[in-house]
Amino acid sequence: MSGATSEGRGRRRSTASVPDLVSRAREGDARAVARLISLVEDESPLLREVMTALAPHTGHAQIVGITGSPGVGKSTSTNAMVTELRKAGKRVGVLAVDPSSPFSGGALLGDRVRMQDHATDRDVYIRSMASRGHLGGLAWTTPQALRVLDAAGCDVVLIETVGVGQSEVEIAGLADTTLVLMAPGMGDGIQAAKAGILEIGDLYVVNKADRDGADQVRRDLRSMLALGERPEGWWKPPIVKTIAAKNEGLDEVVVEIDKHRAWLIESGQLEVRRARRARDEIEAIAMTALRARWGDLHGHASLDGLAASVAEGTTDPYSAADELVNAISA
Repeated sequence: MSGATSEGRGRRRSTASVPDLVSRAREGDARAVARLISLVEDESPLLREVMTALAPHTGHAQIVGITGSPGVGKSTSTNAMVTELRKAGKRVGVLAVDPSSPFSGGALLGDRVRMQDHATDRDVYIRSMASRGHLGGLAWTTPQALRVLDAAGCDVVLIETVGVGQSEVEIAGLADTTLVLMAPGMGDGIQAAKAGILEIGDLYVVNKADRDGADQVRRDLRSMLALGERPEGWWKPPIVKTIAAKNEGLDEVVVEIDKHRAWLIESGQLEVRRARRARDEIEAIAMTALRARWGDLHGHASLDGLAASVAEGTTDPYSAADELVNAISA
């Protein structure tokens, strides 16, 4: 799949049927992959047909999430990881999520600029996605786009999140293996003890390790990890130092990812994680469908009366909500 230069052409409207697009995507046609992901992002009426056609071909790709605060080098690390995975003969897909403007809704989609090394590689597909206001570091449609790349024959799919904060940990529910990137100079040692993003990692990467303070970051991480209690035989997240800009240390990262996948399979946790991922995806789709069925609550005839009753103190908001739900469901 020659992906990094094909997205724009793939966005052109196509008269191809869904089975034809899926068949071409399975053969590595980057334009077909781009078109399928565009159908996903646009929430096309064909989306259900697309997912039905893809379902028999999914479940094979290794899903690796790459997350961390802004400035730690996620895009550079992702680019270097693609290089290492290609050395191993792996077909690689990349979903790079960029933040959307809260004003215009647009996104720079600048991760593609940093990954031009792989622009002509037919076995790499890179797709930037706008978060479109979705919190948690991902786009709402990331799980479905992931299915497209999985069905298209990618051995590994790298998901690079938006630069996230300590509580935005959605990637852990989507990936088989989650990498948390840190870098020296991004904050003092106490950051390593805070809850949230630093509790989700299966592998911790101290990038920009040629800077002063890299060893201290590693020590802080070790101290933080030592505080956590894990069952006997449970995975112990390793800490790897890298200089992604110089492609140094990424070979060790890939080795640790493979070790984690082996542990997931042996322990049965791979099935557990993927079942949980499917459950979350079903729940999200169902909730979206329910909201669509209920429509705009502000336009419901009884809402104004219920609101007045709550404001006057003649009823409480929970009772009012129950009455509104019953009225909508009737």
